[in-house]
Amino acid sequence: MSPAIAAPTAAQPALVKYAVVNGGIPVSLTGVPGDPARGKAVVLDRKLGNCAACHRIPLDAPFQGSLGPDLSGVAARLSVPQLRLRIVDADAINPATIMPAYYRVAGINDVAAAFRGKPILDAEQVEDVVSYLATLR
Repeated sequence: MSPAIAAPTAAQPALVKYAVVNGGIPVSLTGVPGDPARGKAVVLDRKLGNCAACHRIPLDAPFQGSLGPDLSGVAARLSVPQLRLRIVDADAINPATIMPAYYRVAGINDVAAAFRGKPILDAEQVEDVVSYLATLR
């Protein structure tokens, strides 16, 4: 599977290249682990990750969804590379998913003009979310 790479612009650098290996992305997009506290903030932020809109999260957060899998214990079910791929591009795992690709821009066309060519999360935010999810055992 080829990684999704955005064309760089003055305001937006190219997306970091990544490789999918055995159902996951084994190498950090930033080269370093993310920060779980920042990742938790992204997960809860309704304007960024908005994970609670579709997933139950083991936190005291209002209006949690049930469309997606419960994230309680997700790190016991999925490895860090598997978590990373699901955040980067859930379509790579399940083409019928309704979960957005948080770091893929190629092939995503039904987007407001101001957001075209831009990932939902940057590489650091992806790694922060992965680090947070990895704490959910």
